[in-house]
Amino acid sequence: MEGIPALTIFDTDDLNRVVAGMAKDLKLVGNQYSLLVLVFFPFYIFFQAPMTVIAKKLGPRNFLTGIVVSWGLVMVGHGLVPNWRVMLALRCLLGLFEAGFFSTCVYLLSTWYIRREVAKRNAAFYLLGSFFAGFGGILAYGISKMDGIAGREGWRWIFIIEGVLTVAMGLIAFFFLVDFPEKAMNSWRFLKEDDLKIIVDRVERDRSDVVAPPFKLGEYLQNALDWKVYFFAANFGLSSVVTYAAAYFLPIVLLDGLHFSVAAAQCLSTPCYVFASILGYSQGYWSDKINMRTPFILFNCLIEIIGVAVLGFATQNAARYFGAFLIIGGANANIALVLTYQANNIVGQWRRAFCSATIVGAGGMGGIIGSLTFRSQDAPDYRLVSPLLSREQLMTEPESDLFNAQTGPIYLPRGGYNGSTLRYNYNNSLLFQE
Repeated sequence: MEGIPALTIFDTDDLNRVVAGMAKDLKLVGNQYSLLVLVFFPFYIFFQAPMTVIAKKLGPRNFLTGIVVSWGLVMVGHGLVPNWRVMLALRCLLGLFEAGFFSTCVYLLSTWYIRREVAKRNAAFYLLGSFFAGFGGILAYGISKMDGIAGREGWRWIFIIEGVLTVAMGLIAFFFLVDFPEKAMNSWRFLKEDDLKIIVDRVERDRSDVVAPPFKLGEYLQNALDWKVYFFAANFGLSSVVTYAAAYFLPIVLLDGLHFSVAAAQCLSTPCYVFASILGYSQGYWSDKINMRTPFILFNCLIEIIGVAVLGFATQNAARYFGAFLIIGGANANIALVLTYQANNIVGQWRRAFCSATIVGAGGMGGIIGSLTFRSQDAPDYRLVSPLLSREQLMTEPESDLFNAQTGPIYLPRGGYNGSTLRYNYNNSLLFQE
């Protein structure tokens, strides 16, 4: 499953290949590039909740294979467009097919592990994808050298080849993805029946919701009345503003603001994502080990604030590039932690599915804001961006503190679901009565 998020990030970030000639060939002017980025998100957001329900009905294997192959074909189409209007329509389709992928994967992971084990798994899932996708800039630069082959520009080959890779990964995934634990025996037998029973029993003791009740639309939609869903959504959305803004515009900032060459701008994004992967997985490991989430989230917000200030106002290129490390490291590490935060504190399969869809949809809203953050009129230094991104992270900190104040630690016996949405506040401590 690790290879798919890498290709997802490749495909989502491919528009930053504008530095490889797309803007010139499609005659993009004004905010047309930002519009191409923006139009993806309404479809991505709106179809999150329906897609999660479909995934539960079809099973992760069939659902994920179908949508990955579909958006891979759409990516191939990106490389064949005659003008930017056709590209606009394909971006809408890409948002539709990518909706539900991330939330389904997060939901699937949360059903296989107990809560004290989820952070490092979420970190590995998301950040290994980011790690490999970090090499997308280098890959894109290499592919762009195919310029002129078969009469196509280099940026078109970027979309075509990465789209073909996505289709291939989707087809391969069909043979390796597993179902939810209660139905895993229908998948390929990577576990013996006794081993699977051990896993199911562990999860059942942890939160008593291995088997989902029958789906009822009214009950599913009632989860929208739970304030905690919106807390997690706001946290994730604010973090996503920074991750999307950095993903879409970092090569452009490196090119126009720091005056690197096209080759350097493509390649210098990679070390930032390598750093983010190391930082995020380390935090996921220690977060599980000491049973704490919020301190790590707040630390990441702090280094993001420092990073945007340094990138926006430092005068030395080396210092500004260091600021990019802090921004991308803190923002991407927080994504995995916030996903874990909600998975730990939401009990009930359909409720958790709804919450996963909602927070990823909020991430899409963050993407809308992020896509409009770097305006062409603010080039080349983009200094007006720094206060905006800093404000997003400053808003995250009091939200986390408010959640702690509202819930606090909850003492419960081992095993047994007490009927509330929040079984315990898996944040500052994990407390059981013997």
